[in-house]
Amino acid sequence: MNRLGPAAPMPSDAVMARLVAGLRGDAAQPLYLRLAAGLRGLIEAGELRGGEAMPSERELVRATGLSRVTVRKATEELCREGLLARRHGAGSFVTRQIDQPLSVLVGFSEDMQRRGATVSSRILQRLVCAPDPADMLKLGLSPNDLVFRLARVRLSDGEPLAIETAIVPADAINPETMGESLYEALRRSGHMPVRALQRLRAAIANAQEAQLLGVPVGSPILHIERRAFLANGRPIEVTTSSYRGDRYDFIAELTLEP
Repeated sequence: MNRLGPAAPMPSDAVMARLVAGLRGDAAQPLYLRLAAGLRGLIEAGELRGGEAMPSERELVRATGLSRVTVRKATEELCREGLLARRHGAGSFVTRQIDQPLSVLVGFSEDMQRRGATVSSRILQRLVCAPDPADMLKLGLSPNDLVFRLARVRLSDGEPLAIETAIVPADAINPETMGESLYEALRRSGHMPVRALQRLRAAIANAQEAQLLGVPVGSPILHIERRAFLANGRPIEVTTSSYRGDRYDFIAELTLEP
């Protein structure tokens, strides 16, 4: 269940003015997507924090001059992305419970920043080493190749949410210049993945996972393995993660098979 807080005051007139100014962006983009981008920006900038209420549809209509249908489509878009949640009779709130769409390839850092959270990590392992047999199989490497292995606890606003171990070919990244985001480092080096396969399974936290995540032993967690690929089909990343089950809901959109 989402833990939603009380309504927040309306953003300042200056903030709403920036939101309206953003609507004059790419004219080829539908208005509701421009509005969604502006609202997303308020969340990313921390103007709207987790648990706070979004401005109501009526307030957004009055501030932007857009139709109620356009405003509703924009908030629905952010609900689909997991940034907002609706509460019956109370409007839309910035989520605390993290609704993570399975159809979007996004790294932890970027995802948390979009939600207006401060990202940090506790490094468990960070080294360039020879690949083990599983690495070679999953990344298509030879015994002479090297990999960059990065294990860390990922935190959002100081709260541990996940344990991640990422492995990428050593020639795909410069570990010395890498910041908080692995995907940003891959993007800078020209090795940003464009698609990925993910496997999820439910589990309970063992003693080590419980200690790192700050939860009781036996708490629900989600084990996820992601294998990501470049546009040419080359495997570029294998990440195994343990996510807190009390903080994450993973969402998949399904369509009827023809």
